[in-house]
Amino acid sequence: MIIIPARLASTRFPQKVLADIGGLPMVVRTAKRVSHLDDVVVAADDEKIIEVCQAHGIKAMLTSTTHKSGTDRIHECATILDLPDDELVINVQADEPFIEPDVVESLMQKLKNLQKDGEPFIMGSCYNSINAEAAKDPNLVKVVLDVQSNAIYFSRAKIPHNQSGEAVYFGHIGIYGFSKKSLKEFCSLNDAPIEDIEKLEQLRAIYHQKKIAMVKVASTGFGIDTQEDLKRAVEIFL
Repeated sequence: MIIIPARLASTRFPQKVLADIGGLPMVVRTAKRVSHLDDVVVAADDEKIIEVCQAHGIKAMLTSTTHKSGTDRIHECATILDLPDDELVINVQADEPFIEPDVVESLMQKLKNLQKDGEPFIMGSCYNSINAEAAKDPNLVKVVLDVQSNAIYFSRAKIPHNQSGEAVYFGHIGIYGFSKKSLKEFCSLNDAPIEDIEKLEQLRAIYHQKKIAMVKVASTGFGIDTQEDLKRAVEIFL
């Protein structure tokens, strides 16, 4: 199951999920990119999003307006849908209209492998290699990995700090996957201080010593975080 959390009242870019990109609202374009991979539901906080999605044949569900994170929103949706504990739930961000289906499939396969291996907590995400200049952008989240490609830390800062001249930088791609059981567990954890400082919800898992398995992918897609990003996206369809 792919669930797309969509919030109308974005603090940095209000109503961006409804912004027009090549004749389609952003959330609709995102949903259509991955609709052939699995069932897709948009978990929205406003009836306006529901109406737009339904007008384009995308299933959508109204969720609470008080959720702190997109993960909390998809958990409510998964609960309403009464998904089984072993169902894999993929969280694709509504502002990722260029997400490659291959990226989603790679994450799905990784989660299936974790299930086969009997991992007690199943959570995964994706990353790609970026250059030092891109790593300076606070809107592009960076990740540092351990030897098993689990996340050690995520930051908006340029990490690791380059003291030797040999630093390698990895950019986090805003897609997450859980088993339904692990999604519920994640949302039951107390908020982490570092989560609020960085404004990155995935740090909650690391703070509570939960593994986030990371999958390296080749991706040229980009999220829409600013008006400049939107302009760049619109130009692709001109």
